[in-house]
Amino acid sequence: MSAHDKFAHVAALRPARKREALPAPAADSSDGSDRLAQLLGAQVRRNHYGEHLSVAQWFATPETCVLNARSLSLLLPPQGSDKKDVLNCAIDPDQWLFLDTETTGLAGGTGTYPFLVGIAWWDAGGLQVEQFFMRDLDEEHSLLLELAERMVKRPVLVTFNGKSFDWPLLETRYRMTRAIRAVTPKAHLDLLHPARQLWRLRLGSVRLKDLERHVLGGDGRALDWTRHDDIDSSLIPQFYFDYLRGGPAEPLAGIFHHNRMDLRGLAVLAGKIFTLLDSGNGIANAAPPAAHDPVEVLGLSRMMHRRGHSTRARELYESALLAGLPRPAERLAQTELALLAKRELDYTRAASLWDDLRKAPKAVRRSHSAILAEDARKGVQAAIEAAEQLAIYYEHRVKQPQRAAELVRAAIKELGDAQHNGGIEPARAIKLDRRLAHRLARLERRAMWLK
Repeated sequence: MSAHDKFAHVAALRPARKREALPAPAADSSDGSDRLAQLLGAQVRRNHYGEHLSVAQWFATPETCVLNARSLSLLLPPQGSDKKDVLNCAIDPDQWLFLDTETTGLAGGTGTYPFLVGIAWWDAGGLQVEQFFMRDLDEEHSLLLELAERMVKRPVLVTFNGKSFDWPLLETRYRMTRAIRAVTPKAHLDLLHPARQLWRLRLGSVRLKDLERHVLGGDGRALDWTRHDDIDSSLIPQFYFDYLRGGPAEPLAGIFHHNRMDLRGLAVLAGKIFTLLDSGNGIANAAPPAAHDPVEVLGLSRMMHRRGHSTRARELYESALLAGLPRPAERLAQTELALLAKRELDYTRAASLWDDLRKAPKAVRRSHSAILAEDARKGVQAAIEAAEQLAIYYEHRVKQPQRAAELVRAAIKELGDAQHNGGIEPARAIKLDRRLAHRLARLERRAMWLK
């Protein structure tokens, strides 16, 4: 970036001179001099802090989300004295407010402005979307006041990565006004986190547009919008900077469209997640786990496991394994189910799973292929740790120390091979080697005493 461009960015971020107060227009009038307002069909909203643009549109889809308390509780903090009150508020979809921002950058510091704030809520069976826009940086106070008033009415915030980015950024902007207090949500459902648990193993990326393409539009209900004409999100700040310098308004229409699709995608995602959670909880009239993708069922089992619902988690792990999983996901399910079975003293099932992990195909575990390298490392580690767990089982449960020693020796050899061909991380290898060597020495001493 040239020095001229750097200074242009700084100039673009400098608050403009305060406009003179204009008389309020009639409710049905529009500012003909404002090309962007004409382009979007926007209205000028006024309050005692100034003006901003507002664009409103209602959509028949997605339809209102149906909520169940047991499923919703999986997305709320597991502890807290006010959890019951939070649940009672969040269970009402009329209290929900979807939120997504478009900003002047991703740094999130005090120099980052949320110049477009989109909100949406369930209304008349569909989704009402409203977007607030700063035509210049001096309209920030007006926009933030409008948002605060809406959040008072609907105190359950629903976002996608909003806990890490959107809401902290907005809280910073409220503090910097020194005049407008941020309205703290009674509950904040950040759907990025359950989306990662449910689909990261399957997709790798869980960006909203990837979820729309591979998950939300793949359940027999095609979305009534596509991303084929969506703008590159990396260009959004530059389009806004150009507009502030007097550039054309037309590129901003793409930003509004992008923001609307994000809000509608967020609403569809909420419905999809709750459909899966209802299935995982065995809610009446919900589709059984077998009706879903096995990797999604694995994600459900992990969510249940982490929240302490061990019985249901085991059922879901078994269902996912029975349906058939890709090898990396299968290995993960076997590892976690074995540990869960062990904690519940079901040593027979745990030993069976460890044995399956130990006997994983060596062609996969020792592959030097660039594509399979990471999977190979994980396979090696899982096999060695499974052998270690089996050794513990044979030593303490079956009372066969000789068999335990055989398993440890095999694991040590496997570990040595993995270190030689780079099939395991060095730090992890050192820890495993120490544990296995210590266990083998104890078993050999015990064998000598028995003689």
